[in-house]
Amino acid sequence: MTSLRRIWGLMYRHLTLFRRSWPRLLDLAYWPVLQMVIWGFTSRFFAARLGDHGAVTIGMLLGGVLLWETALRSHLGFAVTFMEEIWSRNLGHIFVSPLRPWELLAALLGMSVVRMLLGVVPAMVLAGLLYHFNILGVGPVLVLFALNLMIMGWWIALGCISLILSQGGGAESLVWSMLIGLAPIACVYYPVSALPHWLRYVALALPAAHVFEGLRAAIGHHEILWPQLVWAAGLNAVWLTAAMLLFMQQFHAARRNGALMNIGE
Repeated sequence: MTSLRRIWGLMYRHLTLFRRSWPRLLDLAYWPVLQMVIWGFTSRFFAARLGDHGAVTIGMLLGGVLLWETALRSHLGFAVTFMEEIWSRNLGHIFVSPLRPWELLAALLGMSVVRMLLGVVPAMVLAGLLYHFNILGVGPVLVLFALNLMIMGWWIALGCISLILSQGGGAESLVWSMLIGLAPIACVYYPVSALPHWLRYVALALPAAHVFEGLRAAIGHHEILWPQLVWAAGLNAVWLTAAMLLFMQQFHAARRNGALMNIGE
């Protein structure tokens, strides 16, 4: 119970920022909604020229947008919550308290989920209102798709945070660019087979490529590709373990050399 209070205390600190600042709430939903508007009209343009396959095209494109935003918002929700502690010069203070590293990570995960929902749910509603697309129609397997992408966002965020602890504030820009830079090989809008042969092996090392292959099969053929989900889960387990080990190594190094107090200055 003591650990839960500490985790909730850290989460509550960040939740109160949303309660007192509507621009923060608007910022969370702005980019997912903008992406939905752009890709929604683009998909309708293509669908009008594909006839009977139009609905499937809209589903694949808009489903890809929503799930990719799930990964992106989870990643940013985790990493930006951590960086706000740096920007407010609070990182050293919270570790003077009894807060343990795993409790910090648990609070970051909680805030990541909150920020992701606040960003993606408005885009889902907009997809239904403007384009008559309901991603929930994919079925219960959607939970597994979203969970795997959320976990991918978390371990990439952990890697970025580890670099910030190691290299200082100069590495903060990686938080904004790292996951976006992986989009071409995540195969969000096209199959892995569209990539050059040598690049397919790189793509298949990412859980996202397997998730989006599964999404296209679920929407286009009403088929669940369980092997793809198993691959995504296995890769997430490997990458998440490596990211956590890297984080703990860099965290203890930063604590020893006093970087927790000076980072960001």
